[in-house]
Amino acid sequence: MIIKNGTVFLQEEGFVKCSVATEGDRIVSPSSGIGEILDAGGRYVLPGFVDIHMHGADGADFCDGTREALTTIARYEAMNGVTSFLGTCMATYPDVLEKAFSAAGEFIEDPESGAAVMRGINMEGPFLSREKKGAHVEECCIPFDRDLYERLRTACRGHISVFDICPEYPGAMDAIREISRYATVSLAHSTADYDLAAEAYRAGATHLTHIFNAMMPLGHRSPGLVGAALDLADQVEMICDGIHLHPSVLRMVFRLLGETDRVCIISDSMRAAGLSDGTYELGGQTVYVKGGKATLENGTIAGAAVCQMEAFRRLAGFGIPLDQAVRAATSTPARAIRMNHEIGSIAPGKRADIVILNEDLTVFAVVLGGVRIR
Repeated sequence: MIIKNGTVFLQEEGFVKCSVATEGDRIVSPSSGIGEILDAGGRYVLPGFVDIHMHGADGADFCDGTREALTTIARYEAMNGVTSFLGTCMATYPDVLEKAFSAAGEFIEDPESGAAVMRGINMEGPFLSREKKGAHVEECCIPFDRDLYERLRTACRGHISVFDICPEYPGAMDAIREISRYATVSLAHSTADYDLAAEAYRAGATHLTHIFNAMMPLGHRSPGLVGAALDLADQVEMICDGIHLHPSVLRMVFRLLGETDRVCIISDSMRAAGLSDGTYELGGQTVYVKGGKATLENGTIAGAAVCQMEAFRRLAGFGIPLDQAVRAATSTPARAIRMNHEIGSIAPGKRADIVILNEDLTVFAVVLGGVRIR
């Protein structure tokens, strides 16, 4: 395939008028492309998006623990330009997690044709603070339990890509030191102050789960986990739906971290993404979606009702530079999960996952593994 007449986003150069060529499921040099011609008509040609923190979409949830649910999610993501994702769990009961992790391990090793690729699991729970539980079930938020962790790791055949943990509970630092050797460790749902969080980053954590949400607020004398992450984290996740964070805060974080590619746009989407307002479920709890805002009965925000692509569009509307937003949705999350050799940018040798956007940033076409699916 040759994609011609596009405004192509290249990692080093930015937006360039050029062609992109593919052969099989790989991007190749423009002179090597053969077969179908796809005329981009001046539109944006971007790497396929990479959402490393999403729970569900289109009525399905990771914790449903079935291939059918994961297929539904993967197909929805692909049609919306998200070509790689991490299935993300909630802090819930061990039997629910074991079933979900088992289904995920099988799905990762036997992916669905024509659907986004689930690159691994984001283990958001159960090792979270009860005080900062957010929408997670309080009784399921527990200190690090090695036996449970190993059970789940075995169930998913080792496919844990991001491991979330609050550093204040017993055993957390040892877990961070060990698990960071083979997975990205993210600090999450925590009451940690600056010093404790800094210790966790020195122990091997490199990531922060949805900055500002489910942690102590940033104070000018008590910077907390946010301050430690701004100083020390390789990447921070940010929910960019305009509901979890005020647009001014989104702009602030991009001013601080955007130019150095340390921001990951995540959706944190739950099963209502792609559907209308109504009553849904997340982690065993009832969620009410009204006006696009998902909450528990007590008003706690319970994930997002939009996909990563919609969050990206909203960011552009909030005034975030487009090049920074593109990297935050593609190359930075790919690097965060140690997959930037394979996905996240348009370059020869990488997988041919490409999304073409209209001027208003709606999806015109999606190329998945070298095959146009939309």
